Amino acid sequence: MRVLVVVLLSMLTLAVSPAAADDAAKLAANEKTVLEFYEAGLNRKDFDAAAKFFGSRYVQHNPTAPDGIEGFKAFLNFLREKFPDSRSEIKRSFAEGDYVILHVHSVREKGTRGRAIVDIFKLEDGKIVEHWDVVQDVPEKAANSNGMF
Repeated sequence: MRVLVVVLLSMLTLAVSPAAADDAAKLAANEKTVLEFYEAGLNRKDFDAAAKFFGSRYVQHNPTAPDGIEGFKAFLNFLREKFPDSRSEIKRSFAEGDYVILHVHSVREKGTRGRAIVDIFKLEDGKIVEHWDVVQDVPEKAANSNGMF
């Protein structure tokens, strides 16, 4: 009986491991896609380089940003024109299922404190199809000493 249990557990482990490996590979690929998209789009402000990471649609959930891929293009044009030296530093990234979440320190103008941003991206078939974000200014003085990043 003990041998049968060991054999069954071994078979179950073999059956589950490839799926877990596939999931881990998908999460890593999704995270890589979003990180490369962010660098190309938000930091280099290169729409053509960033556009290859979009799926067939791009749903924008930020109520102050235009929807769609053309809306993202307009946003990059705005950044290039108004804040050419803006830079976003990704402090953390998380991948779960079809979602990648970034914790970002964005500075539009050198010498300013910038903003803390949490960006959430949804991917389908390895391509970005939706975006949400939450933005908070980095205050001059905080009520605690923990820091935002």
